[in-house]
Order: sequence, then C-alpha cells, then structure tokens
Amino acid sequence: MKTWRSASLVATAAAVLALTTACGQDQGEQSPKGQNVGNEAPAGDGYGSDDGYGSDSGSAAGAKGGAKAAGQLAVRDSKELGKVVTDSAGFTLYRFDKDSAEPPESNCSGACAKAWPVVPAKGAKAAPGVDAALIGEVTRSDGGKQLTIDGWPMYRFAKDAKPGDIKGQGVGGTWFAAAPDGKKAKAAPGGGAGAARPADPAGLSTRDDPELGEIVVDKNGMTVYRFTKDSAWPMKSACTGACLKKWPVVEPVAKNDTKGVVKKGFVTFNRPDGLKQQTLDCWPLYTFAGDAKPGDTNGQGVGGTWFAAAPDGKAVRAAR
Repeated sequence: MKTWRSASLVATAAAVLALTTACGQDQGEQSPKGQNVGNEAPAGDGYGSDDGYGSDSGSAAGAKGGAKAAGQLAVRDSKELGKVVTDSAGFTLYRFDKDSAEPPESNCSGACAKAWPVVPAKGAKAAPGVDAALIGEVTRSDGGKQLTIDGWPMYRFAKDAKPGDIKGQGVGGTWFAAAPDGKKAKAAPGGGAGAARPADPAGLSTRDDPELGEIVVDKNGMTVYRFTKDSAWPMKSACTGACLKKWPVVEPVAKNDTKGVVKKGFVTFNRPDGLKQQTLDCWPLYTFAGDAKPGDTNGQGVGGTWFAAAPDGKAVRAAR
C-alpha cells in the first residue's frame, strides 16, 4: 500500500512539475494575482523592431543600403496587400504613421532611421502609370532630402533581406507598405491578408494582418484573442458565463496541427466549468462572436482588455 501511495505521489508531483515548467518558467516577475508584471506593456515606442530598432540586418536595405537612391520606382502586385511601391531593386517602401504629409514631416531619426533607412529623394522617378506630381521631397532635421509620395516620407526596412519582402508591414502598428498614391497598401476586396480566405488546414496558424501584423488564427481562419484579465500562472480564465457567448473558447488543438505558433506552454486548460480550452504560452485563447468572416478583427481592443493573440502568446496592442 505504501509503495503504491508513494508511486502515486511521485507521479502527481511529476505532472505538477511538468505544468510548472511549461507555464511557470520565463514568465517574468509575478504579481500576487499571477499576472506577469510588465507582460502587457505596449510595444516599445512604436518602432516595434524585436531588438529595439533592428539595426543593421546585413541586407541590401540596411543602414548603409538606405543611402542608395531609389531610382525608377515600380509597383508590385502583392497577394497580401495589393499594389505596393518598390525601389528600382524591388525593395518595399514604407510609410510611418507618426510622420505627417500635410505638411510633410519625418519623425524617424537616430536609432529609428537605422531600422528604417530613409529613401533619398535625389534620382527618384515615379513608377510607370503613376502621377509624377505625387513625387516630392522633405528636408530632414539633418539637412538630407527624403523622398515623399503624396507628402508621406518613404523608408526601407532593415530586416527586408531580399526584393519582395514585406517584413515591415504592421510593425508596431505604425509602419505600413506604401501604395502608389502614398496611402497604406491595402488588399482589394476578395483577396489579400485582410480579406476572407479559405479555411487554413492547421488547427492554429498565423496570418499577416495589414493593421496588426502577424496574429494567430484558428482552423477556419478566424482571429484568435487574448483577455488581459486572465492569467497564465496560475492558469486562470476571467471569462465565464455570459462572457463565453461573446468570446467562445478555442478548443484543444494537437501540437502537430499548428503552424507558426510557439509550442512552449501549449497546453490544455481544464476550466472549472468543465470546458477544455487551448492555451498559448499558457494564456487561454478565444474567438469573437462579432467576427463574421476570416480576416475580421472586430474584437481588437474591445473594452481595453481583448486583443488579438501574437504567435508567442502575447496580446497584440497595436492600435487599429
């Protein structure tokens, strides 16, 4: 009897240790309620690169490459974003929401300009079929002349390693690929990252949202959300009862039925109400009843507590 009891206790302890390892490690300093202190802080200063500013990636569009003339601009048809402006080498041009077009003004300098090299105005020519009157320049604080399209200053992104890359799209909720008219590139209805798309075969995967960046979606392509009143350790959901009618739980998904999401803390939460809920980095996951079709993000920012989930389980705080 003692031997059986000892074995049972060992097994229970092992299970608790496994869950602790999955959900209790690398969570940062814990508050008394189990919420990570600082875990939900807004992303940096809006520049949004992973290493602060993403300085010198070694690509052709890096800090040194940023001094290269844009030359003959071109328009590329992106499956995700529709028509996007590129330089003569095929690198995507971006605009920054913290800049202004009337009057033209750049608010990206110093370390920011290392992550987002400015595009010189000299030698830039309008893309074929695009009104040349939209091409202009703005004098920067350092005296340099920066290319503008319809008043918006243009940049490259240091982490775009090759022509056609659009890794800067949606970074920090403030950086977007530029359309030929200087506006934010946006897919036309019926196509692109922000529009309805066929169901994804993976139980959980990701997509690039034009406004939020990379976010998690379920097997039907519906946006997956996080609730900031929940906690990861101890694992707890603050959405119960009537709340679940608006925010249905994401049912358990097999690890091998995922694509692009972290596997750490990818465990099933056995809720007190008897439901089984999938978690990401131990954070409970939900969908939103107000999303009518794949690509909808109507739950983003609701109540200041509901946010789309990032591939690492964090809440995407980018403003819509």
